[in-house]
Amino acid sequence: MKYVLLFVETEQFEKDFEAMSQADRDRASQLAYKWMADHADKIRGGSKLQSASTATTVRLDAGSEPLITDGPFVEGKEVVSGYTEVEVDDLDQVLNIVRTWPGCPIVEIRPIMEPAPAQS
Repeated sequence: MKYVLLFVETEQFEKDFEAMSQADRDRASQLAYKWMADHADKIRGGSKLQSASTATTVRLDAGSEPLITDGPFVEGKEVVSGYTEVEVDDLDQVLNIVRTWPGCPIVEIRPIMEPAPAQS
């Protein structure tokens, strides 16, 4: 089964990370890289995202024309900062993997919809 892990940074996490010395930030990043390497056999893709300030949002429910705005899709104190796709046997297995995540404080786990089989 495939899942996407959405790594969510909070405002406080971002402030705490920025307040760290460069050496501490480097160590924290190395822990995340090690976590990725430890689970490489299950990881199928993913990436760190640029900051939310680089986002463009398209609202299709704003009337007859789409409303296009700069910035994240929600106003809030939590922002998706990256994602990873994993392939595991079941939700319990992905929960065990996520329990050891050393980075941002929130990880949203979402199953990936598999395409419907082609009809002949």
